[in-house]
Amino acid sequence: MTSRSTPPRQIVFEPSSCSVSDTPPTVLTIAGSDSGGGAGIQADIKTFAALQTVGTSAVTALTAQNTVGVSAVHVAPPELVERQIRVVLDDLAPRSVKTGMLATSEIIELVAAFAQEGLLPNLVVDPVMIATSGDRLLTEKAERFYAEQLFPHAAVITPNAVEAGHLCGRTLRSIGDLHAAAKQLGASGADYVVIKGGHIDGSQSVDVVWDGVESLELISARFDTVNTHGTGCSFAAAIAAELAKGSPKLDAILTAKRYIGDAIFGAKDWKVGQGHGPVDHSIQIRCV
Repeated sequence: MTSRSTPPRQIVFEPSSCSVSDTPPTVLTIAGSDSGGGAGIQADIKTFAALQTVGTSAVTALTAQNTVGVSAVHVAPPELVERQIRVVLDDLAPRSVKTGMLATSEIIELVAAFAQEGLLPNLVVDPVMIATSGDRLLTEKAERFYAEQLFPHAAVITPNAVEAGHLCGRTLRSIGDLHAAAKQLGASGADYVVIKGGHIDGSQSVDVVWDGVESLELISARFDTVNTHGTGCSFAAAIAAELAKGSPKLDAILTAKRYIGDAIFGAKDWKVGQGHGPVDHSIQIRCV
């Protein structure tokens, strides 16, 4: 048998003409993993990438979940969470940090210790405390740690109306209630308080922002969609991404509001899973 003399066909790839010379800033998320990909660490990383930052993570818990619900949770040992945070801080120097599901009082206390040392710059705290079902995810001790130990070191905190009501000790039923609660939570020491108003009835969705001096209402349309899984995570992650890029806090909040509104609208007719599907984290890329 004779060997083939014809050389193999070759396809040569060259770098595209699109390149960015400046190194994008790094962002760290400390949160739980969502196997369904719509919330938690996965949503944060997608948001960081969409907003042109480098995402890193410290996983606090593994969850088995999909668009229908959560079937199992395995909390990471605090020692492992600490090691993840420390190695990212030592090597990758994140310019902002976002927290999501911290799972236990021990992990909240651990993260707070880093914050107290000034090691978590531009800290955005999304206090994941209440499940979609209304069930409490944390002990009273852990909830207290959020307010007492994390909030004082936060650039922005982003509770929804249910979480804010829980922190304030009362049910929030109106936009006026959101304003009062935002001022109350502002006394914790956080630079900005954003209470997400999606749980408040009305033809529009109204978020309330408090900066320690004045209130601001961020108003957007409500969309008839079930694809809202991960909106809170993604909103807070977007704020963190913008802070890492050097945006002033209010500008970061406004950009994040636009981003999540577009992401919800972009996915409003999707059919991903049988329950609450994800938002379109890549909306800005798709619409270029």
